[in-house]
Amino acid sequence: MTAIRIAMVGDHDPSIVAHRAAPRALALAAASIGATVEPVWLPTERITDDTAIARFDGLWCVPGTPYRNEAGALCAIRFARLERRPFLGTCGGFQHAVIEHARAVLGWSDAAFAETAPDAQRPVIAPLACSLVEVTGTVRLVPGTLLHAAYGVDTIVEGYHCNFGVNPAYRDSIFAPPLRVAAVDEAGDVRGAERNDHPFFVGTLFQPERAALEGRVPPLVAAFLQAARR
Repeated sequence: MTAIRIAMVGDHDPSIVAHRAAPRALALAAASIGATVEPVWLPTERITDDTAIARFDGLWCVPGTPYRNEAGALCAIRFARLERRPFLGTCGGFQHAVIEHARAVLGWSDAAFAETAPDAQRPVIAPLACSLVEVTGTVRLVPGTLLHAAYGVDTIVEGYHCNFGVNPAYRDSIFAPPLRVAAVDEAGDVRGAERNDHPFFVGTLFQPERAALEGRVPPLVAAFLQAARR
Protein backbone atom coordinates (compact mmCIF):
# COMPACT_ATOMS: atom_id res chain seq x y z
CA MET A 1 0.00 0.00 0.00
CA THR A 2 1.46 3.34 -1.06
CA ALA A 3 1.53 5.87 1.76
CA ILE A 4 -0.25 9.19 1.37
CA ARG A 5 2.46 11.85 1.50
CA ILE A 6 1.50 14.91 3.51
CA ALA A 7 3.60 18.05 3.87
CA MET A 8 3.23 19.56 7.33
CA VAL A 9 3.95 23.18 6.41
CA GLY A 10 5.15 24.98 9.53
CA ASP A 11 8.04 25.43 11.91
CA HIS A 12 7.94 22.39 14.18
CA ASP A 13 7.89 23.14 17.90
CA PRO A 14 7.02 20.29 20.28
CA SER A 15 5.82 22.80 22.88
CA ILE A 16 2.89 23.70 20.60
CA VAL A 17 -0.13 21.52 21.37
CA ALA A 18 -1.27 21.41 17.74
CA HIS A 19 2.17 20.23 16.62
CA ARG A 20 1.95 17.28 18.99
CA ALA A 21 -1.61 16.59 17.89
CA ALA A 22 -1.30 16.82 14.10
CA PRO A 23 0.83 13.70 13.46
CA ARG A 24 -1.45 11.69 15.75
CA ALA A 25 -4.47 13.06 13.92
CA LEU A 26 -3.04 11.91 10.60
CA ALA A 27 -2.23 8.45 11.95
CA LEU A 28 -5.73 7.98 13.42
CA ALA A 29 -7.39 9.34 10.31
CA ALA A 30 -5.32 7.10 8.03
CA ALA A 31 -6.25 4.02 10.06
CA SER A 32 -9.92 5.00 9.91
CA ILE A 33 -9.92 5.02 6.10
CA GLY A 34 -7.70 1.97 5.69
CA ALA A 35 -4.67 3.88 4.45
CA THR A 36 -1.13 4.61 5.52
CA VAL A 37 0.26 8.11 5.78
CA GLU A 38 3.74 9.63 5.56
CA PRO A 39 3.77 13.05 7.24
CA VAL A 40 6.85 15.21 6.67
CA TRP A 41 7.53 18.42 8.56
CA LEU A 42 8.40 21.12 6.05
CA PRO A 43 9.84 24.28 7.67
CA THR A 44 8.69 27.48 6.03
CA GLU A 45 12.32 28.53 5.58
CA ARG A 46 12.85 25.59 3.20
CA ILE A 47 10.04 26.68 0.88
CA THR A 48 11.42 29.09 -1.68
CA ASP A 49 9.58 27.72 -4.72
CA ASP A 50 7.35 24.80 -5.71
CA THR A 51 10.21 22.29 -5.71
CA ALA A 52 9.98 21.48 -2.00
CA ILE A 53 6.24 20.83 -2.08
CA ALA A 54 5.43 19.35 -5.48
CA ARG A 55 6.10 15.74 -4.42
CA PHE A 56 3.36 15.66 -1.77
CA ASP A 57 -0.19 14.35 -2.16
CA GLY A 58 -1.57 16.99 0.21
CA LEU A 59 -0.45 20.04 2.15
CA TRP A 60 -1.43 20.88 5.71
CA CYS A 61 -0.46 24.39 6.81
CA VAL A 62 -0.34 23.98 10.58
CA PRO A 63 -0.67 26.43 13.51
CA GLY A 64 2.32 28.19 15.02
CA THR A 65 2.55 31.80 13.86
CA PRO A 66 4.37 33.94 13.21
CA TYR A 67 6.01 31.61 10.71
CA ARG A 68 9.74 32.08 10.34
CA ASN A 69 9.21 32.61 6.60
CA GLU A 70 5.75 33.94 5.80
CA ALA A 71 6.58 33.90 2.09
CA GLY A 72 7.25 30.16 2.28
CA ALA A 73 3.86 29.45 3.83
CA LEU A 74 2.13 31.61 1.22
CA CYS A 75 4.05 29.85 -1.56
CA ALA A 76 2.76 26.47 -0.34
CA ILE A 77 -0.80 27.74 -0.15
CA ARG A 78 -0.59 29.27 -3.63
CA PHE A 79 0.76 26.00 -5.03
CA ALA A 80 -2.09 24.02 -3.46
CA ARG A 81 -4.65 26.47 -4.82
CA LEU A 82 -3.31 26.63 -8.37
CA GLU A 83 -2.34 22.97 -8.72
CA ARG A 84 -5.59 21.77 -7.11
CA ARG A 85 -3.63 19.83 -4.51
CA PRO A 86 -5.66 18.92 -1.39
CA PHE A 87 -5.08 21.58 1.26
CA LEU A 88 -5.92 21.89 4.93
CA GLY A 89 -5.10 25.02 6.91
CA THR A 90 -5.75 25.14 10.65
CA CYS A 91 -5.44 28.28 12.77
CA GLY A 92 -2.37 30.02 11.27
CA GLY A 93 -2.84 28.01 8.07
CA PHE A 94 -6.39 29.32 7.73
CA GLN A 95 -5.26 32.89 8.44
CA HIS A 96 -2.56 32.72 5.78
CA ALA A 97 -4.93 31.13 3.25
CA VAL A 98 -7.13 34.21 3.64
CA ILE A 99 -4.11 36.48 3.15
CA GLU A 100 -2.97 34.55 0.06
CA HIS A 101 -6.45 34.83 -1.43
CA ALA A 102 -6.64 38.54 -0.70
CA ARG A 103 -3.27 39.22 -2.30
CA ALA A 104 -3.24 36.84 -5.25
CA VAL A 105 -6.92 36.56 -6.17
CA LEU A 106 -8.39 39.89 -5.07
CA GLY A 107 -5.23 41.80 -5.97
CA TRP A 108 -4.82 43.40 -2.55
CA SER A 109 -1.04 43.55 -2.43
CA ASP A 110 -1.19 45.32 0.94
CA ALA A 111 -3.32 42.63 2.62
CA ALA A 112 -1.58 41.81 5.88
CA PHE A 113 -1.59 39.90 9.16
CA ALA A 114 -1.81 42.29 12.11
CA GLU A 115 0.30 39.93 14.23
CA THR A 116 3.36 40.63 12.09
CA ALA A 117 2.31 43.99 10.61
CA PRO A 118 0.38 45.83 13.34
CA ASP A 119 0.44 49.13 11.42
CA ALA A 120 -0.73 47.67 8.09
CA GLN A 121 -3.20 49.69 6.04
CA ARG A 122 -5.26 46.60 5.17
CA PRO A 123 -5.13 44.08 8.06
CA VAL A 124 -7.37 41.33 6.69
CA ILE A 125 -6.39 39.21 9.69
CA ALA A 126 -6.82 41.35 12.80
CA PRO A 127 -7.02 40.93 16.60
CA LEU A 128 -10.14 39.14 17.78
CA ALA A 129 -12.57 41.03 19.98
CA CYS A 130 -12.15 38.24 22.53
CA SER A 131 -9.10 35.99 22.78
CA LEU A 132 -9.56 32.35 21.80
CA VAL A 133 -6.38 31.08 23.46
CA GLU A 134 -7.19 27.66 24.93
CA VAL A 135 -10.91 28.28 24.45
CA THR A 136 -13.48 25.68 23.37
CA GLY A 137 -16.61 26.76 21.57
CA THR A 138 -19.56 25.75 19.43
CA VAL A 139 -19.11 25.95 15.65
CA ARG A 140 -21.99 25.94 13.18
CA LEU A 141 -21.25 24.27 9.85
CA VAL A 142 -22.78 25.59 6.64
CA PRO A 143 -24.87 22.94 4.83
CA GLY A 144 -23.56 21.96 1.42
CA THR A 145 -19.91 22.55 2.33
CA LEU A 146 -17.04 20.07 2.58
CA LEU A 147 -16.80 20.87 6.27
CA HIS A 148 -20.44 19.94 6.83
CA ALA A 149 -20.01 16.75 4.80
CA ALA A 150 -16.91 15.76 6.78
CA TYR A 151 -18.66 15.99 10.14
CA GLY A 152 -22.17 15.03 9.05
CA VAL A 153 -23.76 17.30 11.66
CA ASP A 154 -24.80 20.95 11.87
CA THR A 155 -22.85 21.91 15.00
CA ILE A 156 -19.58 20.79 16.54
CA VAL A 157 -17.48 21.79 19.56
CA GLU A 158 -13.83 22.55 18.85
CA GLY A 159 -10.79 24.06 20.55
CA TYR A 160 -8.77 27.14 19.64
CA HIS A 161 -5.44 28.76 20.42
CA CYS A 162 -5.47 32.14 18.69
CA ASN A 163 -5.81 35.87 19.11
CA PHE A 164 -6.39 36.79 15.46
CA GLY A 165 -9.16 36.19 12.95
CA VAL A 166 -10.86 37.59 9.86
CA ASN A 167 -11.28 41.36 10.05
CA PRO A 168 -15.06 42.01 9.86
CA ALA A 169 -14.39 45.12 7.77
CA TYR A 170 -13.27 42.95 4.85
CA ARG A 171 -15.49 39.91 5.34
CA ASP A 172 -17.98 40.58 2.54
CA SER A 173 -15.25 41.36 0.02
CA ILE A 174 -13.13 38.34 0.91
CA PHE A 175 -15.86 35.73 1.11
CA ALA A 176 -17.41 35.73 -2.31
CA PRO A 177 -17.12 32.81 -4.74
CA PRO A 178 -14.88 30.97 -5.12
CA LEU A 179 -13.97 31.45 -1.43
CA ARG A 180 -16.93 30.94 0.86
CA VAL A 181 -17.67 30.82 4.57
CA ALA A 182 -18.06 27.22 5.70
CA ALA A 183 -18.29 27.63 9.48
CA VAL A 184 -19.24 30.32 11.99
CA ASP A 185 -19.37 30.62 15.75
CA GLU A 186 -22.54 31.36 17.71
CA ALA A 187 -22.09 35.09 17.07
CA GLY A 188 -21.82 34.49 13.32
CA ASP A 189 -18.08 35.22 13.09
CA VAL A 190 -16.09 33.28 10.49
CA ARG A 191 -14.47 30.15 11.85
CA GLY A 192 -13.95 28.18 8.64
CA ALA A 193 -13.81 28.67 4.89
CA GLU A 194 -13.32 26.68 1.70
CA ARG A 195 -12.99 27.11 -2.05
CA ASN A 196 -15.76 25.87 -4.33
CA ASP A 197 -13.43 25.80 -7.36
CA HIS A 198 -11.11 23.21 -5.84
CA PRO A 199 -11.43 19.49 -4.99
CA PHE A 200 -10.42 20.09 -1.35
CA PHE A 201 -9.22 23.43 -0.01
CA VAL A 202 -10.43 23.97 3.56
CA GLY A 203 -9.29 26.22 6.38
CA THR A 204 -10.46 26.51 9.98
CA LEU A 205 -9.60 28.93 12.75
CA PHE A 206 -10.21 26.11 15.22
CA GLN A 207 -7.81 23.21 15.59
CA PRO A 208 -9.61 19.92 14.79
CA GLU A 209 -6.35 17.99 15.25
CA ARG A 210 -6.69 18.37 19.03
CA ALA A 211 -9.26 15.54 19.03
CA ALA A 212 -6.40 13.12 18.41
CA LEU A 213 -4.92 13.88 21.83
CA GLU A 214 -8.07 12.30 23.26
CA GLY A 215 -7.82 9.32 20.91
CA ARG A 216 -10.58 10.54 18.59
CA VAL A 217 -10.38 10.67 14.80
CA PRO A 218 -10.81 14.27 13.57
CA PRO A 219 -13.40 13.96 10.77
CA LEU A 220 -11.92 16.88 8.83
CA VAL A 221 -8.45 15.30 8.81
CA ALA A 222 -9.96 12.03 7.58
CA ALA A 223 -11.73 13.91 4.77
CA PHE A 224 -8.47 15.65 3.88
CA LEU A 225 -6.65 12.32 3.64
CA GLN A 226 -9.43 10.85 1.52
CA ALA A 227 -8.98 13.74 -0.92
CA ALA A 228 -5.18 13.34 -0.90
CA ARG A 229 -5.53 9.61 -1.59
CA ARG A 230 -7.70 10.35 -4.64
